[in-house]
Amino acid sequence: MSTTIEYDVRNRRGPAPATVPGEQASTQRRWRHVEPPSRDSVARPASPPAVGPFDTASADPAPLLINLTRCVVEILAGVRSLDQLTRWVTDEVYSNLIRRVTIAARSRAITGGEVRRPRLTVGVPIVTRPCEGVVEAVVMVHQPTRSRAVAIRLEDLAGRWRASAISVL
Repeated sequence: MSTTIEYDVRNRRGPAPATVPGEQASTQRRWRHVEPPSRDSVARPASPPAVGPFDTASADPAPLLINLTRCVVEILAGVRSLDQLTRWVTDEVYSNLIRRVTIAARSRAITGGEVRRPRLTVGVPIVTRPCEGVVEAVVMVHQPTRSRAVAIRLEDLAGRWRASAISVL
């Protein structure tokens, strides 16, 4: 373990330096040596509990739904790459989003629109569980000019949530 050197201006030891009349007092700062605490005196955090496979049945999908919604709207606006969502969506959803992103990019190119980060507020998801391992939700997205609804279906695939359907209305 290394030695720590602490810089302390307030704690000066010893007499003040002597000054000659007409000169200013020395502004030299002093260093003091501080020894690190011993290994026995340092409290160690308890080891984290052993975690098994992620249980999607008991996990709250609301944070994932909110983040997915924000990402999808930003992808359609052109400020986020679609590749960032690949691990959270199925292949069918990915191909549908590619189609929509291409259409949106062509539309911006024709009209001369700029790519700007959308100002949005994501609402609280309304979640239903129609069957085991499936979550369907609607999330409202409020923008200054309009509001949208994003419908998302999450399925438990290999122990984690993946979006099998996303519709932006």
